[in-house]
Amino acid sequence: MKEVELEGLIASRLRDAYTSGPIAPFASSVNGDIDAAYRIQQRNTDHAMQVHGRRIAGRKIGLTSTVVQKQLGVDQPDYGVLFDDMAIVNTGIVGMSSLLQPKIEAEIAFGFRVDVDDPSLEMSDLFERIEWVAPALEIVDSRIANWNIGIVETIADNASSGRFVIGRKLPFTPEIDLVNCQMRMQENRQVVSTGSGAACLGHPLNAALWLAKKLIEVGHPIKAGELVLSGALGPMVKVKHDSTYHAAIEGIGEVVVRFGAESGS
Repeated sequence: MKEVELEGLIASRLRDAYTSGPIAPFASSVNGDIDAAYRIQQRNTDHAMQVHGRRIAGRKIGLTSTVVQKQLGVDQPDYGVLFDDMAIVNTGIVGMSSLLQPKIEAEIAFGFRVDVDDPSLEMSDLFERIEWVAPALEIVDSRIANWNIGIVETIADNASSGRFVIGRKLPFTPEIDLVNCQMRMQENRQVVSTGSGAACLGHPLNAALWLAKKLIEVGHPIKAGELVLSGALGPMVKVKHDSTYHAAIEGIGEVVVRFGAESGS
């Protein structure tokens, strides 16, 4: 089978998995090629926009925490697309039937006031382009059976994206301590994950800068009004039905979501 046909087949199987159930790992089929994985992801991004009219709300960075990298057996970040219909309002409800194998993690989100498209972008330039910062919960999900994934599977599967929740937005200033801020996430009233900003590539803006440069390189730069989920601040946790998840990030705020029978957005 030709490379383009194989990538198209895998993309189709990933789309079908949303309704028919998780599929087997496929990294060996593309010889572990990360570029092929991103091409598969882009195929499904294009399909979502052109066939279903979905709109891009931003991007997510995955695998920025060494803890999460160890959980999944990978050693580098990845990225995926956030569509506007993936957003759940703060304190809203997510329907479990709309997900396959959900897990959840706490992150810091950034919103951008202008396009980020300068190839010579540096950290100081990034500061000037960020409009707001907020606590966030990312609900990750996998179309791969039993989360048996390597970096090829997770990239092709849109960085294992599912849903996301953004808390109250604060005006961004460089004075906000994004490194030492402590994160605590509770499942109902029990603490299930802790961490800090430093867990995200040493600084969440290191992750955001990595992403911004990568997207410029591949010709899909961050646009004004888009948001970025910068990566997990602690271990991800398997979601339980009829449970509420509450994350508090020191100096930034709190964000809440509940899982049940009804879907909220």
